[in-house]
Amino acid sequence: MAVITLISTWLIPCFIMLVLIVATWKRVPAYELFVEGGKEGVKMAFSLLPFLVGMIVSIAILRASGALDAFIGLISPVLGFFGVPPDIVPLALVRPISGTAALGVTTELIDTHGPDSFIGRLASTMQGSTDTTLYILTIYFGAVGIKKMRYALKVGLIADLIGIIASIIIVTIVFG
Repeated sequence: MAVITLISTWLIPCFIMLVLIVATWKRVPAYELFVEGGKEGVKMAFSLLPFLVGMIVSIAILRASGALDAFIGLISPVLGFFGVPPDIVPLALVRPISGTAALGVTTELIDTHGPDSFIGRLASTMQGSTDTTLYILTIYFGAVGIKKMRYALKVGLIADLIGIIASIIIVTIVFG
């Protein structure tokens, strides 16, 4: 355990030192490139802000309108048959769209049910087992100009579905 703590404490500073040594050796202006990258990062963050706000507002409207609750009520019998708590459905639906919204849903589930509850553990596992597929495709494919993303979308959403199903199965086996 002490070795892991030592490694985790020194890994990033040593990596940064290695990058600076290699940059100096190759006569690369590391600080100037760092500042330039920071400028580009801030520009990108501001350009992404409207899309993020739009996704968060859309999800809030969906939840506030009652449409999400109606959908959950509709599929609750099927979920009950498989032993899936209906409270987890909003996280499963939101996670491929927005990481921030999914984190909010996870936080709400953990606040409501507790971190050591089945739902708290399932939400945490699901949060770590899936990705923000639509966000990734929108941002990264848009940044490099890729227009046709249909196969990436299919594969990403299938991977998210597998992550959701695997989370449910594993948490049920380990903690159920």
